[in-house]
Amino acid sequence: MIEFRELQGKSVIVTGAAGCIGAWAIKLLLEGGAHPVAYDLSDNRSRLQLIMDDAFSVTWEFGDISDYDQLLNVAKKYAAVAIIHLAALQVPFCKADPVASTRVNVLGSINVLEVARQLGISRLSYASSIAAPAMGDNDYLATLYGAHKICGEQMAAVYWQDWQVPSVGIRPCVVYGPGRDQGMSAASTIAILAAFAGQPYRIPFTGPVSYVHAEDAALRFVTAVAQEQKEAPVFDLNADVVDTHDIVSMCQQRFETEEISATGDSLPFPAEPDDGLLDSFLGTAKTRNFVTGFADTISLFSEAQRRNVLNDELISQLIAKNL
Repeated sequence: MIEFRELQGKSVIVTGAAGCIGAWAIKLLLEGGAHPVAYDLSDNRSRLQLIMDDAFSVTWEFGDISDYDQLLNVAKKYAAVAIIHLAALQVPFCKADPVASTRVNVLGSINVLEVARQLGISRLSYASSIAAPAMGDNDYLATLYGAHKICGEQMAAVYWQDWQVPSVGIRPCVVYGPGRDQGMSAASTIAILAAFAGQPYRIPFTGPVSYVHAEDAALRFVTAVAQEQKEAPVFDLNADVVDTHDIVSMCQQRFETEEISATGDSLPFPAEPDDGLLDSFLGTAKTRNFVTGFADTISLFSEAQRRNVLNDELISQLIAKNL
């Protein structure tokens, strides 16, 4: 357990708290002595329930990230000293609804920056993505989501340039682990869950992927606001590069099943190893390797099953959602 001394007893707004990294950030903030305030358009606490007891004790504000006044009033209400901005719509949702996703991903990000400016909040971390550098001159897939994330990084840079609002942008690679059940790259975690439950599943991609455990990702967002920052740096958050077929083999061997498989092309995003720059900047230890993360994921699934939070019906629903 890590103590975040400069945040103890103080309120930290977490946008997108119902999501995977958001749930882990809430858990880490609570354990570190801070007062997290969840800010999300959904009040679904299923991911929080999966990873922690008493998820309903968390302070929760039902809010729209594209509503500036609402976000400002919540930050004032709790005298927030920091914001962890994770709210976003991912690749398939951006393609399905370009206008709504731009409202969330771009307008939502400028709202966070402006709230920080107006209230003098100097502790801000936000999620960019490996989809951002994929927008450059390369062979990777350009996406509206990636364009949104590039825009967010540039807006943060201007807020430092013009108004000295500091921030730390973090570009996580593919996130896995308990709570990761949505998005095009969630399939590896769903495969582990399916193997755990004795159900069949086929990962719809192959090839190498850079993976970071959800808790490790959340830790870096929290650590970034637990320190005084300057400027508006952006860092990649890569970790272990693992081939998809190796994950299939791990599932097959651990659970003695042949019903986990993978097919299709590689993911159209970079699969780079950790460059160590973010950990050096934050003073954090290296992320766990995938073998350890695989075991930790299964252990937490077992614990959630023991607490009757994870059952066969829910697992079947999550698998069906990711087919």
